[in-house]
This record gives sequence, structure tokens and C-alpha cells, in this order.
Amino acid sequence: MTKDRIEAIFEKTISRVKPEKQVFKEVDDTIKKINALLKKNKIKAVCVAGGSYAKGTILKNDFDIDLFVRFDYDYRSRDISKLLGRALKPLKPELVHGSRDYYQLKKKSLLFEMVPVLKINNYKQAVNVTDMSPLHVDYVKKHLSKKPRLGSEIRLAKQFCKAVKVYGAESYIRGFSGHVLDLMIIYYGSFENLLMQASVWGGKVVLDPASHLKDPMKQLNKSKTQSPLIIVDPIQPDRNAAAAVSREKFELFKDKAKEFLEKPSEECFAIKKLRVKELKAKAKKECLVVLKAKPLKGKEDVIGAKVMKSFEHIKKHLKKHDFTLIEAGWEFEEKKSTLYYIVKKEKLSDKVVLKGPPAREKVNVKRFKSKHKKVLEKKGRFFAEEKRKYKTPEKLIKDLIKGEYIKQRVSRISI
Repeated sequence: MTKDRIEAIFEKTISRVKPEKQVFKEVDDTIKKINALLKKNKIKAVCVAGGSYAKGTILKNDFDIDLFVRFDYDYRSRDISKLLGRALKPLKPELVHGSRDYYQLKKKSLLFEMVPVLKINNYKQAVNVTDMSPLHVDYVKKHLSKKPRLGSEIRLAKQFCKAVKVYGAESYIRGFSGHVLDLMIIYYGSFENLLMQASVWGGKVVLDPASHLKDPMKQLNKSKTQSPLIIVDPIQPDRNAAAAVSREKFELFKDKAKEFLEKPSEECFAIKKLRVKELKAKAKKECLVVLKAKPLKGKEDVIGAKVMKSFEHIKKHLKKHDFTLIEAGWEFEEKKSTLYYIVKKEKLSDKVVLKGPPAREKVNVKRFKSKHKKVLEKKGRFFAEEKRKYKTPEKLIKDLIKGEYIKQRVSRISI
């Protein structure tokens, strides 16, 4: 019965997340315009669709469209980002800095990312990591042409990972990229198989979809085997495609896979935004502090990481000042991000004991004594007693958001 229920949930989810039309007229029009501009500027390059749009795995409400501008290999010693920028000038795109600069263009509800790449046949020809992106697309398309159902399975994996907040390789997320999910679905054959395998994964998982290496753990560079998930990239065998996956997101994915298999539900695929009303219900009688932060302007990966650092900074100081943190979380949005902290409602003592240096460190002891009035020695170490500065988490957080550390990382923040 559970098997039938899972299949029914999958089919409903697929029909919900699959776009009604795979081809957007705006995409075709934009590609034609870019190719016309390239031709006009006598640049030997071709603009083609990329990412999940080109693979045929795009989700219904995914409005980010990757376009690759593939330059002839003869351009390898030239600045292809600048060349592309000159050609795209009539479209007035926005320059985005990256390992190789690229361009963004908003058109109706779509956000186009136009990435200059060199046309290569294998990874050894790559001058920049982005040069391999079209090869990844070709790899997935080759497998989808043999097994078209894999496209729906990839959509399920993406939607699930978005819902459980483990989707994205950005530094502020450190989860599963679309490329990693493509590879895992191709490797395991279906989303259900992926969940079943993930539910019994150990602490370290090594996959080699194209069977490139005999012993990936020994053959890959040590820096590429630190993550809990290692996937030997079928296009570039010396690369771990899952290097960005953190232990936290890896374990969360495992837990959510188990939860779904034990209690299948359509709710597991629902992307839920943080709601203050729900946070209040969760906090019950405990103290809840919710912050709204407007990120700085810039590349999402960079500004998202800065919001994350602000979140971690507050979390660290709450613990440092003896507050019992029950739960904390955050949600990134370019217009306004949300940070929340649920803190145990308790009465803290008026005094706080600060740990000082060992008695043998004479210079440090002298410095410690000069900073504190009431100092005592216990078991070969010095301690100081001070009046507690913060008795409520709200007061501490109010002071922290006025500080330079957070001011430098977000445009605006308030409780």
C-alpha cells in the first residue's frame, strides 16, 4: 500500500512542478537577439540554452535561465567576458563578477544569466571551470534521451531538496546543486531509489557514475575528499562534484529521506516560507526574537554568505552570554531575509564568572587582573566576577545589530 501511495504522491508532485510549456518564447527570442549581436560584432561564438532549461528538468516556478555563449577555442587567450559585454551593450545587461565575469538580464519574469565559455570537447581543454558547463548539460541530455522518465525524477529530487532546505551549492547553503542531483538520479535510476539509498547512507558516501577511478578516496586530491559525499564527476574525473555539500546538509537530507519513506506525504514537497505566526506557536512561552535584514547589493552567493555570518554572529554571542538557545534559523531573500532565535525564558544570575589564564602565565595574569576588579584563584587558574551586562536576549541582540560587524554585512536590520 505504501508503494502505491508513494507513486501517487510522486505523480501529483510531478504534474504540479512540471511547466505547462517547456519552451518559453522569451528564451528563444533572447537567444536569437544575442546571436544576431554576436554576428554583427563579428565574434565567432554561439549562444545556446544551458542549465535545467536545456536539460528539460526546469521547475514550474524557476525563472532563472542560463545561457552559454560558446566562443571558438581560438579565443582562449582573450578576455571573452569583455568581448561579450561589448556585444551585449544594446541589451543593457548587468555585469556580475565571478571566476569569469558574466552578465544578467531581466526580461519580464525571467532572469537570464549569460555566461561566456570556450567551446571545448573535454575537460583538459578548459581554461575556466565554467567552460565545462555545456559538457555537463550534454551528459545529462544523453541519459535523458535514453530514459526520458529521468527528467521527472530529477524534478522530484529538486523539489524535495528545495522543500527540506538542502538545495544549492552556494557558500551560504552548502547543499546539493542541480548538477549533483542530476548525477545521483542518473546513478540510482530514480528518486525513490535515491531516497532508499540515502536513508541507509553511512558517514561517507563515494559514487563514481562513469566508473573513472579504481579508488576515488586515494586517487582524488585530499582537499576534494573532505565532504561527506564524494561524486567523481563523469566529465572531469579529478573533480568531486559534491565538494560543496556540508555535513549538516548531508545529515539533514538523510533524515528527511527516512522521514518520507516512513510517512509519505505531499507536504514533504511543499516549499514553506518562515512565518512569524508559526514561529510564535513553536516558541510557545519561550522567548522569540525575529529579525528582518535587507541584504547588501551584489552577487547572491556573496550577499547570502554575509547574511549567514550575521546570523552566526548573533547565535555565537547568545551562547557566550549564557542564554539557552532552543532553536535558531534563517531564510535568505534578496529583498528581505528573516533570522529567528528561540531562547529559553529563564532568570540569569546578576553576576557572571569569567575564566582567566592559568597562574603560571604571569604576564597574562597581570593583564587579566588589570581588567577586572574582583579576581580569585582556583585550582591554579584565575577567574573574575563581573556584573552581568545582558539579562535578556532582546537587549543583547539590539546592541549586536548596532555593531560594526553586522553593519558591514547587511544593508539594514531590525527586530
